[in-house]
Amino acid sequence: MRSSAARAALAALVLIGGMADALAQGTQPGSAAAGTVQRRAAGIGGVPGALPGMPTLTPGQMGAQGAGMADPAASLPPPVFDQRSLADVPGQQRGMERRGSATQAEGGPTLVAPLGDQQRLSGPATAVFGAALFTQTPQASSDAPNPNYVLAPGDRVSVRAWGAVESELVGAIDPAGNLFLPNIGPIPVAGVRVGDLQSVVESEIRKVYTTQVQVYASVMSTQRIGVFVTGFVRSPGRYAGTASDSVLDFLVRAGGIDPGRGSFREIALTRGGATLASIDLYRFLLEGRLPAVRLQEGDTLVVGRQRALIGADGAVRNNYLFESPARSTLSGRDLIEFARPLPAATNAVVRGVRNAQPFSRYMTVAELAQQTLLDQDTVTFVADVATRTIRVTVEGSRLYPSVLVADRDMTLCQVLDHIAVDAGLANTEGVFIMRPSLALAQKRSIDEALDRLERQLFLSPAPTGSVAEARTAEANLVSQYIARARRIQPEGRLVVMGADGRCAPLRLEEGDIIVIPERSQTVMVQGEVNFPQAVVWRPGWSVEQYLEAAGGLTARGSRSTLMVRRPSGQAILEPREAPRPGDELIALPYLDPKYFLFGRDLVTALFQIALAARVFM
Repeated sequence: MRSSAARAALAALVLIGGMADALAQGTQPGSAAAGTVQRRAAGIGGVPGALPGMPTLTPGQMGAQGAGMADPAASLPPPVFDQRSLADVPGQQRGMERRGSATQAEGGPTLVAPLGDQQRLSGPATAVFGAALFTQTPQASSDAPNPNYVLAPGDRVSVRAWGAVESELVGAIDPAGNLFLPNIGPIPVAGVRVGDLQSVVESEIRKVYTTQVQVYASVMSTQRIGVFVTGFVRSPGRYAGTASDSVLDFLVRAGGIDPGRGSFREIALTRGGATLASIDLYRFLLEGRLPAVRLQEGDTLVVGRQRALIGADGAVRNNYLFESPARSTLSGRDLIEFARPLPAATNAVVRGVRNAQPFSRYMTVAELAQQTLLDQDTVTFVADVATRTIRVTVEGSRLYPSVLVADRDMTLCQVLDHIAVDAGLANTEGVFIMRPSLALAQKRSIDEALDRLERQLFLSPAPTGSVAEARTAEANLVSQYIARARRIQPEGRLVVMGADGRCAPLRLEEGDIIVIPERSQTVMVQGEVNFPQAVVWRPGWSVEQYLEAAGGLTARGSRSTLMVRRPSGQAILEPREAPRPGDELIALPYLDPKYFLFGRDLVTALFQIALAARVFM
């Protein structure tokens, strides 16, 4: 009675906690033939059939090769060592580097980020293109202008001459644009670059004193001016500066253009009631060009109202809101030029309003270039082409290759034919797959089990005060276990080999890792044994002998709760045959039936973690 109840409890735990492994084997409970396939694992032990100069094993040849083998490793052909990788093989001869075919069920749009900014959110766009110009703190005007500043009346200049004549002057340029030097006369300096002032003054002085005269000229300060900044800026008003300050300097002092109302493409510079220049900041942002104008006292900068604003997000390099050069529309071609979609972008989703009704349309990027976009439209660029190939990594006891690029519809059995192994070292019956998506599913299942355990732990009532104190102590211990258990990272092991040594016709996924374990001559005995350790495999040894070699079962161990785990990840309850080389013999803790319901959630969480992360304590 004790044995049958324990086996029933353990079987229930395996069905709950080991669901991922049971599904991975492609079998249903009680169906031993459900995972049978047409190809044996011995097919991977030969020659990679797609590489040049190497034979390809047909299914008939492989079936004949695998039939009636007492020892598969003994009849396998000798390993072929080809030092070339698939990258060294000409493109037309790469058997695993094919274009493949799209899979309709796994297609659909995807968002990709630019390589240089992987952390950037793909959308929607919230920042106006060019608004970053006005995020810095306004800088005070410098008395020393840059070398490209052009002198004008009112600027103060210092000139000193020594040698045959001694002369020194600090004065302002007069309205005629001249600087008068004693014993020399007027020197025209208005319109001269600051960087050229020294050479201009020196050449004029040497016209009078040809030899033995040294000259030094510099600009002391430029003319102070006041400029009015108005229109759609954050803080309209009059701002002081120098004639060498640019339009951007005065816009920054006014708080910058209001991104919700102001235009970055329509800024007028007026003087005396007439428009002197029209400024488009997009030319500065994209080409580095600003109008060559010099601000004067009383000038006015007027920021116009915002034009049509269209957003671009998704698979683009420039995730911004762009302003149209026209008043109310922007061509799709211009938006593509501004946003610079990534090479992966194939389609676009246009959303907006047409005739006071919500509007949405899905089109290719080429069709978008022919469209006319309206104010407040948003365009999301997506990659809507199903990936035609997948990349699979090969680890373990293999010769080559370590990475395979295959069609999406290729199965594990077909891919194994392209992997060369040493038949004497590789355990071809223990091949398994580590799949990242399965690891996430296992992690989610473990977290759900731990959540149920926490609810049972903290919501169960206590009839007396002493019981409440005892449960509080137990709750503290279990809470510590739960905190540690949440840090467990499952490996996502997928069982792909059946008990008869055949591989499952499993379609591979992107990121799968095919692991070919090495042959082992030991049996790992762990769990509820006195001395968990690896025991050397010996022909004819029974389960009891391996348990005895590990010190025997502990007080919580039972012969009815044994489990054998193959290198492929296959779990066998109540093993009726002795372990094979490389197997794990696990003595699970015995759970008395009368306590089973009370500890079910705890044991379920324990078993799920052990099975997913291969940790049997």
